[in-house]
Amino acid sequence: MRFAPPLVFWVFAASLLWGIAQAEQINFKADLSGASEVPPVTSPGKGSATASLDTATKTLTWNVTYSGLSGPATAGHIHGPAAPGANAGVLVPFSGDLASPIKGSATLTDAQISDLEAGKLYVNLHTADNKPGEIRGQLMHAP
Repeated sequence: MRFAPPLVFWVFAASLLWGIAQAEQINFKADLSGASEVPPVTSPGKGSATASLDTATKTLTWNVTYSGLSGPATAGHIHGPAAPGANAGVLVPFSGDLASPIKGSATLTDAQISDLEAGKLYVNLHTADNKPGEIRGQLMHAP
């Protein structure tokens, strides 16, 4: 019986390591342009977004950079679910300062994670001149 406590410790430690080993970071990227808006917008604005999903915590962390918009960004969001060429509602609003770069994070639901992995979420930046959106980019798996 004197081996039981160490055995319990090692079983517990192995289960923790197994859980950590199952956690994964999945990376995504998007190229933002007016041509990707629905309908397309004529804009010299362009941008890019990178995002990383922690599968253990279901936390999506993003970094959005942009330049050349018709004016200051008045809103920014992650929308979905929608394929390229279709519009969808706001899932995750960006908060705080919307000057480039926009950084943030949010916890996603299982359904939102499925849509993200299927390429059905997109980043959209809005301006006063282009209230429905000036530049947009679909979040896709990054190599």
